[in-house]
Amino acid sequence: MKLEIDSFSGYRIYPAKGKLFVRGDSKIFRFASSKNSSLFLQRKNPRKIAWTQVYRRMHKKGITEEVAKKRSRRVVKHQRGIVGADLAAIAAKRNQTAAVRSQQRLAAIQKAKTEKKEKEAKKTKPSTRAPVTTAPKISKQQMKGGKGGR
Repeated sequence: MKLEIDSFSGYRIYPAKGKLFVRGDSKIFRFASSKNSSLFLQRKNPRKIAWTQVYRRMHKKGITEEVAKKRSRRVVKHQRGIVGADLAAIAAKRNQTAAVRSQQRLAAIQKAKTEKKEKEAKKTKPSTRAPVTTAPKISKQQMKGGKGGR
């Protein structure tokens, strides 16, 4: 038994069923029903008509049981160092206890305080000397070029 395929819908046409349409350029089209031939003659696109086989093939309908789903690759996370700290230093910091961390913080604060005190001590030593001037004292008005209260 020879089964033909519908030119529009892609369905099977059994013997003694359907229509045959021969175009002017001698191309043969077979249709299972008048619905298919009518849509073909209206120049409808079978890819846009939901019930046709071409549409179903294009939109991947009804083939889920045949084809297994593609496996996607898992993202592998890598740990790496950042600027100013290598991976070992970061891991060591992460594994520290809270007590050790607080001790380090206190030590850093003490160090900063001592440095600040030393800096202030250095600043005050040179500024203790007053500048020595031997020129006679001049009032502000005289500096501006005033007449001196006349």
